[in-house]
Amino acid sequence: MPAFQEYFDPSHQLVRDSVRRFVEREILPGIDQWEEAESFPRELYLKAGAAGILGIGYPEALGGSHEGDLFAKVAASEELMRCGSGGLVAGLGSLDIGLPPILKWARPEVRDRVVPQVLAGEKISALAVTEPSGGSDVANLQTRAMRDGDFYRVSGSKTFITSGVRADFYTVAVRTGAPGFAGISLLLIEKGTPGFTVGRQLKKMGWWASDTAELFFDDCRVPAGNLIGAENMGFACIMGNFQSERLALALMANMTAQLALEESLKWARQREAFGKPIGKFQVLKHRLAEMATALEVSREFTYRQAAKMAAGQSVIKEISMAKNFATDTADRITTDAVQILGGLGYMRESLVERLYRDNRILSIGGGTREVMNEIISKQMGPS
Repeated sequence: MPAFQEYFDPSHQLVRDSVRRFVEREILPGIDQWEEAESFPRELYLKAGAAGILGIGYPEALGGSHEGDLFAKVAASEELMRCGSGGLVAGLGSLDIGLPPILKWARPEVRDRVVPQVLAGEKISALAVTEPSGGSDVANLQTRAMRDGDFYRVSGSKTFITSGVRADFYTVAVRTGAPGFAGISLLLIEKGTPGFTVGRQLKKMGWWASDTAELFFDDCRVPAGNLIGAENMGFACIMGNFQSERLALALMANMTAQLALEESLKWARQREAFGKPIGKFQVLKHRLAEMATALEVSREFTYRQAAKMAAGQSVIKEISMAKNFATDTADRITTDAVQILGGLGYMRESLVERLYRDNRILSIGGGTREVMNEIISKQMGPS
């Protein structure tokens, strides 16, 4: 992969090297077995915490490192994807969507209790926003939280929740006010709270190694002190969180495409047809060139938005563009990779087969492609 000196410095290379060694030592030997088992050992969280990987980007006072250094997080995220399993990366990284609202807006006593445990890998954090009644329509969520003295009484359900089965802390979007975006709040709900149950682990097309679950709240009593931010201000917290999530998904899409391209190049060099390596045929050389070009453009545009985010700039429109462009690019490159490998690309033993399956969720999660286009259109102003 190119050095991208404009974005990464020597400290980022140290992060990259450290995470790559962790992947080679702790993940790659077991990843095929974990994919088939549709799970990975909980112990991996502890190992990633001890290695300092989970804490990258978080305050040192709470057990993190490289606070405010977005490209340290980018480097770590890219290297984790070299395990070839988007599901494992999503599961191990669910803290990065569940924890930021707690870090930024929870009461200090809640933040100081929860964050260090999660960064150490002792506890697992998840975000619970999506509901059966509507995925991308966050402003219309139905899970209700009624204030009752020192508690909220929560009733409703969530679905498609990453780390839903094994999480300990759930950052849950609830309705505390009137219909629409102005009546939404966030609550920290802990596993074991009476009235809160976790449903079955859902079967998925891809991301097999991540656990994805339904959650049910039946008059669940949550301490009022677990309110994250101000009451009825949760929608703004969720939208702010989405920008980082969309960057993460764009990075994941680019790395999915990178791995698929690398597998295609290896196969083109070693596979022979009609007396010579298939990479010698012009039709395949040109296809590989187009794959590499699209990936280079996508990655550069994504990095540019990350740099703007690191500088404190608003990139609502541009990060939506980056997510759509990256996922479209990964769609094309993973499809081409399966075609280049032919029958082998269709086999479960092939990495590109997994990349092809895992890739499909990336233009759905964190806001669908259609929602991204709606955001882009609105940011462009009146038509």
